[in-house]
Amino acid sequence: MSSVRRIGLVAHDERKKDLLEWVRFNRETLSRHRLWATGTTGRILAEACGLEIRLLKSGPLGGDQQLGAMIASGELDVLIFFWDPMTAQPHDVDVKALLRMAVLYNVAVACNRATADHLISSDLFHRGHRPAAGEAAGSPGAMG
Repeated sequence: MSSVRRIGLVAHDERKKDLLEWVRFNRETLSRHRLWATGTTGRILAEACGLEIRLLKSGPLGGDQQLGAMIASGELDVLIFFWDPMTAQPHDVDVKALLRMAVLYNVAVACNRATADHLISSDLFHRGHRPAAGEAAGSPGAMG
């Protein structure tokens, strides 16, 4: 049972500042975990916070789909996705698919700062998780 979480970080343009503030506030905690982020968001976070972040493609260029594939293959435990509900996104289908994968595979998702704060401060976030009986790592219902 590992307490190291595999965390995906992504934010729409209008929410990048919010995610940057959240990551700065939680930098020490996040530094103990493995981080991935979509292209632009990841570069901003890595440069501003000095964290090791593995960069994927930009969201509209396939980064959202890469995160979804990571979820489906059991490679991601947590998704922090500060999305903008007020602005139409040209890749809205990819956004919905990513959120659908997170729900299907029982991956913890935070779409705003309040939820992200609750998630990262939870005792369950900081200790290892053992899949329930009948759950295999990476299967729908497993947390990792």
